[in-house]
Amino acid sequence: MSFQSIQDQDRVKRILQNSLRTDKVSHAYIFTGPSGTGRRQMALTFAQALYCQVLPDDACGECLDCRKVEHGNHPDLHWVKPDGASIKIEQIRELQKQFSYKAGSSGLKMYVLEDADKMTVQAANSLLKFLEEPTSRVVAILITDNGNALLPTIKSRAQWIPFTPMSRERMAAILNQEGHPAVLIQPAVRLAAGPDAARELIVGNGFAEIRNLVIQLTKESMSRLPTAMLTAQQKLGKSELSEHLTLFMDMLILWLKDMVQLNLGNRDHLVYMDQADWMAGLALSYDMKHWVHCLEQAIELQKRLRFHANPQLVLEKMLMQLKGV
Repeated sequence: MSFQSIQDQDRVKRILQNSLRTDKVSHAYIFTGPSGTGRRQMALTFAQALYCQVLPDDACGECLDCRKVEHGNHPDLHWVKPDGASIKIEQIRELQKQFSYKAGSSGLKMYVLEDADKMTVQAANSLLKFLEEPTSRVVAILITDNGNALLPTIKSRAQWIPFTPMSRERMAAILNQEGHPAVLIQPAVRLAAGPDAARELIVGNGFAEIRNLVIQLTKESMSRLPTAMLTAQQKLGKSELSEHLTLFMDMLILWLKDMVQLNLGNRDHLVYMDQADWMAGLALSYDMKHWVHCLEQAIELQKRLRFHANPQLVLEKMLMQLKGV
């Protein structure tokens, strides 16, 4: 693994490689940006480059230290993930204990916190002291979806490294080249921030099935609403309803955006491009206000799901909204 093997994020690579070349590596970085933008891979590559015995500003991937980092057994690199829902103070204390021991031949110790915004207040305060008073040469990387959720005092002591989503066009080109179905690429690149995350969606459990279910339920809800309700119960089994319903609502929102475009007579850049003929006829059978209202309702119901609204009621309400009941 090397910086050159990472797709996109050229600005981030320039910043990190320049710090290696000029020997001006910061003692702490905040890798912030949406999931799927390659933050974890960048942290791993940066760690390899820091310990690499061959290259001054990249990872050769072949030397002993590079291989130890890649396989997760480098003695001076510590990776911390949430224990359950949060990173706890005990985890930070254990990290501090590990850092009280002498580093290896490089003289550098490094730690990476995944989901750093999930630290408890006590853990964050303990980490702050650690950032202020490192006992040796230390590099820290805090990975987070939302850097603004970190304590201001932590943010002020770390270099901010923003990760930006890859363009849909570039993601689609990469996934097309890999041979994934076009009908799955289009929704995936709109729901993911990078090709790795989009690929995971496409090959993941249920993505194609959920797309087909959106098509089936939207068709049925317009002509046979009771059948649509029954289909929803059968296909989205009650025990797994909440898990699959979030993805279903994401895909439904994309379908509704297509319906708005088709109502306007626009067939460019549709997500459900293979369904455009029957969707166009349906789109024109209602006025624009109906589709905009359905879209607003879907976004609102998606928010409610995050706050543990009843999944069955959410789904039934959405299907009735589509019909205009």
